[in-house]
Amino acid sequence: MTRGIRSESGKLRRVAIVGGGVAGLSATLRLAELGVPVDLYSLVPVRRSHSVVAQGGISGGDGSGTEEDARAFFEETIEAGEFLAHQPPVLGMALAAPQIVDLFDRMGVPFHRTAEGRVDRRRLSGGAVARAAFAGATTGQQILYALDEQVRRLEAEPALDERGLRVPGETLVKKLERWDFIEIVRDDAGTCVGLVAQDLVSMDIKAFAYDAVLLATGGPGAIFGKSAFGATTTSAAAAAVVRQGAVYANAEFIQMHPTAVSGANKQHVISDALRAEGARLWVPNSKTDRRPPREIPEKERDYFLERASSPLGNLSAADVATRAILSICLKEERGIFDAATETNSNAVYLDATHVGQRTLRARLGGAVDTWDKLLGVNVCTTPLKVFPAVSYSMGGLWVDYESGAGGAIAPVSPRNQATSIPGLYAAGEVEYQYHGANRLGGGSLLSCAYGGLLAAGAIAAYRSAMERSALDLPKSIFEKCQKANEKAYGDLLGRGQEDEEAENPYSLSDELGEAMLRDCTAERSDEALDALAKKLEDLAERAQKTKALDTSIRANDAAPAMRRLEGAVLLARVIAASARKRAESRGAHFKPAKPNRDDAAWLKTTLARWEGDAPKVVDTFDYSCAGKTLSQTTAIDTSLLKVRPRKTEGKA
Repeated sequence: MTRGIRSESGKLRRVAIVGGGVAGLSATLRLAELGVPVDLYSLVPVRRSHSVVAQGGISGGDGSGTEEDARAFFEETIEAGEFLAHQPPVLGMALAAPQIVDLFDRMGVPFHRTAEGRVDRRRLSGGAVARAAFAGATTGQQILYALDEQVRRLEAEPALDERGLRVPGETLVKKLERWDFIEIVRDDAGTCVGLVAQDLVSMDIKAFAYDAVLLATGGPGAIFGKSAFGATTTSAAAAAVVRQGAVYANAEFIQMHPTAVSGANKQHVISDALRAEGARLWVPNSKTDRRPPREIPEKERDYFLERASSPLGNLSAADVATRAILSICLKEERGIFDAATETNSNAVYLDATHVGQRTLRARLGGAVDTWDKLLGVNVCTTPLKVFPAVSYSMGGLWVDYESGAGGAIAPVSPRNQATSIPGLYAAGEVEYQYHGANRLGGGSLLSCAYGGLLAAGAIAAYRSAMERSALDLPKSIFEKCQKANEKAYGDLLGRGQEDEEAENPYSLSDELGEAMLRDCTAERSDEALDALAKKLEDLAERAQKTKALDTSIRANDAAPAMRRLEGAVLLARVIAASARKRAESRGAHFKPAKPNRDDAAWLKTTLARWEGDAPKVVDTFDYSCAGKTLSQTTAIDTSLLKVRPRKTEGKA
């Protein structure tokens, strides 16, 4: 086994982490603590990673630190996810949650405090108890910045060998910002032994050898039109490894945030934090009420979530609240009346005007001013007009786990967070492990941090068990991969330059987003999904006929955008195929023709892989990890909590 920090050829053995959000930075810190040198790749400067948009808080227990609270949080998470998450990893996350919040507190995250000086908690959507630690409504940003400060310190920390001596010229962490991941490098056995990436300034393409690669690249939200995601969140990295053989799981579970405000080309999420502080959702009783909202008296307002059967009211789980708003606006046509068009708009009021400006500013911090600048509306004095928008993917790359004592996850196993490709790991929203069919508020930051920390231990264990370092493989493996990608990039630059009918990649991206938003979000039908599948096949063909709108040899974003478009279409086809396959309604996946949950037939994971030029949903697959071949099925591990009806479910 290769246990040392150097390969047989004397080179420093490093691992690669792709993605500079909370998951990637958490993994980087833990690996550095374990003495494993890391190269950290990020498409954008780390502090612009998408984790900054997580506003409301991070689930971290109720502050008591008791096992009873951890168990209650575990059950709440499993139940909200409609029992579609494997239970040992979720229990492991619930048990670790208080320690993770304590870790961030010690790093200097400015969590809101109680009068006694303890970390304060708020209740977020779907939660029965206040468990989310928060820093105003900028929690994700504060955690990301605190993690980055620690990583910056490690960028100056020297790498040490087994004797504790410095390795000349090597630091524990190297940060490579503005690098675009293209694909992994695999050896003859199919093991991931490195990656290919492109410097987005020089446009150089390089293949690098690594003992393991961790993807922490976020979700696929930008595939959907008018989503709350940034333009870079196409999950192109996930699409690339799916094309190379990785299994994708539960792709159909796409969460919509119930309260978002329209922007020029995307939606802006209004955090659960506003509802946690008392904001209420309502529409006028009269469909044609033209009065400003402040002039409509209480008795003439319909607080529709408060009269629904869900006991959580305005903090109902995202899927319940979303379907309620869609029912009000689309089925009942009772959205806010638009006097200009004489029609009812797709919007309801989110009203916090009764809470008080002092309370909102104290509890939400700078978010109040941010919303004011972004939307031109002071939430303290004016109700917002909101409508659901795509905000999260519960599905992602399939990853494994190993159970330990007491049914929880084994803390150090090379199987934890391992994808179906040996040597390739995933953490954060890019994988599917922790939320099942629906995510609780505050769960995204926690699962990113926990998954990243867990993956780090797994990678260290995998690296220790290796028979041979990737650095000792023939250089020809990497040279061949690099040359193939250099040629592919050259072909992209030259494609369609003389063809007047060549497609515009940005227009195709918009077309993709419109199709996915229309047919594959809150409500699905088999007929619409069949039509969508044909549309996506057509888009896949047309994506091969796009034209680079910029042929500059440096700082060219046009050609990489073409590459990302092809990946976005591929992953969209996986999502659509998975949604078509699941013949029930569960969590964020809702088919009006099959409105009920069907545990007998569908309490199972949807597994999809890319075969030939199309997605295929499969029931089983084999994969290898640390020299062991393991068989996987669609079965869900429900060994810790008996399957039962969802108590938080309300009538929408």
